[in-house]
Amino acid sequence: MIQKFLFHLASNSKHCWICFATEEDDQNAIWTQPCNCRGTTKWVHQACLQQWVDEKQKDSRDKKVACPQCKTEYLIYFPKANSLVVILDRADALIYRMCPFIAAGILVGSLYWTAVTYGAVTVMQVAGQAEATQLMERMEPAVLLTALPTIPISLIVLKMFHWEDSLLLFLRKTSPSLPILNYLLPAPVRNESGAITENPVTDGMSCTRVFTGALLLPTIATICGNTFFQHIQSGLQRSIVGGIAFIAVKGIIKMYHKQQVYKRLSKRKILDYTEENIRRTQGGPNSGRSQPSMGNLVATSAGGGVTSGPPPGNQASVPGLDNTASQQ
Repeated sequence: MIQKFLFHLASNSKHCWICFATEEDDQNAIWTQPCNCRGTTKWVHQACLQQWVDEKQKDSRDKKVACPQCKTEYLIYFPKANSLVVILDRADALIYRMCPFIAAGILVGSLYWTAVTYGAVTVMQVAGQAEATQLMERMEPAVLLTALPTIPISLIVLKMFHWEDSLLLFLRKTSPSLPILNYLLPAPVRNESGAITENPVTDGMSCTRVFTGALLLPTIATICGNTFFQHIQSGLQRSIVGGIAFIAVKGIIKMYHKQQVYKRLSKRKILDYTEENIRRTQGGPNSGRSQPSMGNLVATSAGGGVTSGPPPGNQASVPGLDNTASQQ
């Protein structure tokens, strides 16, 4: 087929660049010259070109189609349609353009009414059904529909604020200047080299954890208030006190955990790659990290130097390098 195509290409006869057929193959085929190509490549079967255009316009009938060789846009002619078809085409095009905006409006409306419902349920849960009903009946509808959706948004923003990290950093900076509180408050920890250990990077919280923790806070606050502050008569005040107590206790626990991680980080060492140290690091969950990398030999300590090289058996002897690593 290709040899036949090249033969006719050398001649001056018509041949279709889509199906590679010539005038001799089909005498009744309709030929067209739709672009600015020269030579025999300017001819193509009308039927083949129609199928090729249909393939290109399968996503949209208004898509422009051009010749793949000379990039000339094809002149596509449609018979004139009647008035009803024109109106239907314009209506279809208008609906096609409006659909993304309609979908966005439906999504925003759904999120809004979901936030309103969550806000109303939260108020009734925190303040109690009777007190919440009286409170919402006294408010204007416009104010109520504006204030209720802000409840979940405020909870999410509050959850994203890590006040424990700021307070812990403040205590680390101020406790050394207060000898009386130096034993109670966390202070900057120095490693074996005498340098202050840098603050460990705070683990980022996932979006699902922030979202879940924020929306569950009113429920947890109500449970804590009803459990530990039953003497408070007002349900709203009881839930608020319970929420503050929960946030405070949780923050203290997180600060304690981060301070212990901070101290442990100051004692971290990267050991020599020996059989004894391999068994030591694999001895248990608290003995160190899991199986070390077999790629490089590293000998260092916190704040000390680093020596790297090929795996054991392939390491070249470097004068003074082993002594320096062992001394550190």
